[in-house]
Amino acid sequence: MWKGHEKFERHSLILVLGIILMVSVGGLVEISPLFYLESTIEKVDGVRPYTPLEQAGRDIYVREGCYLCHSQMIRPLRDEVERYGHYSLAAESMYDHPFQWGSKRTGPDLARVGGKYSDSWHHDHLRDPRSVVPESNMPPFKFLAETDLDYRTIEARLATLKRVGVPYTKEQIANAAKDLETQVDPFAGEKSGLKKRYGKANQRDFDGNPAKISELDALVAYLQVLGTMVDFRSYKAEDPENLR
Repeated sequence: MWKGHEKFERHSLILVLGIILMVSVGGLVEISPLFYLESTIEKVDGVRPYTPLEQAGRDIYVREGCYLCHSQMIRPLRDEVERYGHYSLAAESMYDHPFQWGSKRTGPDLARVGGKYSDSWHHDHLRDPRSVVPESNMPPFKFLAETDLDYRTIEARLATLKRVGVPYTKEQIANAAKDLETQVDPFAGEKSGLKKRYGKANQRDFDGNPAKISELDALVAYLQVLGTMVDFRSYKAEDPENLR
């Protein structure tokens, strides 16, 4: 056993210098790879930036504090996978600013809620949660259906996200308002360019009121895309026997 530790124990200055040296070496070992690695997140086929309507819905989701009761992180534990579906991948949140991971759940995890319920179910649930889930303690958000979506700054919103790493193209930013309006119009044809710019995207009236574009349209569009970008039928998943 090394006996030179007495020098460190008897001289505080030497001890401090030793601590600084060890912390510096450990920090460099952890931080240095980040300077030459292009990304620490493995990219997965299907993951794309949100459409303007979905992004507007996500902003409403954050604004209303939905993340305080609903996480978007399925942990690689057997009970979680059996209840919610495939565990969350880092790539699924690579364009989220901020991401919605966490372990606090007053309500269920929403990482895989997309397509699980109909648009009308979401409309009823947000208007009066206890009409569809009697035991729910969630407050009503009836006003979302009554409030027009303000998307006057949607181009600037996408441009800001591009500056922090979301790969929106100039064409996507320039057509943001048009694409938002197109996504809530089920009769808009392929000439609109929405699917050309974003690929697979839900295109319909989400709030049941085609006469207006409401905040509910945006929020439901966001909820309906959660967990649907990755095709887990072709994704190579971990062996369930390895889950703990």
